[in-house]
Amino acid sequence: MCFGRCAHFVGYKLLVLALLCFVANILLYFPNGETRYASQNHLSKYVECLHCIIGGGLLVLVPALVFIRLEHAHCHGCCDHEHCGKDWAMLASVAAAALGILGSGYCFIISALGLSYGPYCYSNAHESWCSPFTDSSGGYLLDHSCWSDCQEPHNVVQWNVTLFAILLILSGIELILCTIQVIKCCVGGHHSYCRGSSWGYGCPVLSCFVGSVSDGVAC
Repeated sequence: MCFGRCAHFVGYKLLVLALLCFVANILLYFPNGETRYASQNHLSKYVECLHCIIGGGLLVLVPALVFIRLEHAHCHGCCDHEHCGKDWAMLASVAAAALGILGSGYCFIISALGLSYGPYCYSNAHESWCSPFTDSSGGYLLDHSCWSDCQEPHNVVQWNVTLFAILLILSGIELILCTIQVIKCCVGGHHSYCRGSSWGYGCPVLSCFVGSVSDGVAC
């Protein structure tokens, strides 16, 4: 199968995952669909950092769109050098996938911290707005009896745990897909980009450089 078609398939998957990250992160801002907690700054610091809007969303949209366009990429050369067009397509794919790894990794880490840290709520025990589960190191996730300590917003613990868990899974899948795409480009991209191509294997950047030097043409 042509490399461009594989990238196209991955691109659409990343596009869907990025949109889901957008939606899940926005929902974190509005516990139970209420807007007053966001306007009153009664949200966890890990909710306010836009981790999956910027990271798992915007930064992952870039590789998604690049991969989708690769289906229509042609194996034409540049500067009268046949290898160059293919190499630059590979280079764009690697760069976009690296950006996706950065964004999805950021979303994954912050989602994990958000789960461990717990929600920001009005605590009966502390009689104030705070993060009552900070010192539990995520232990509150298994001790459901302590969830009732958060009185307001209603069911905020379930809301945060569910959405952060979803974001953790979504960003984890994004991270895996982008990592696989980088590996495919560097290890076997040349072989699979165009059926019948005989211009070799390996990392596109190195191949382009070596091919340019051997042919005396600047890439």
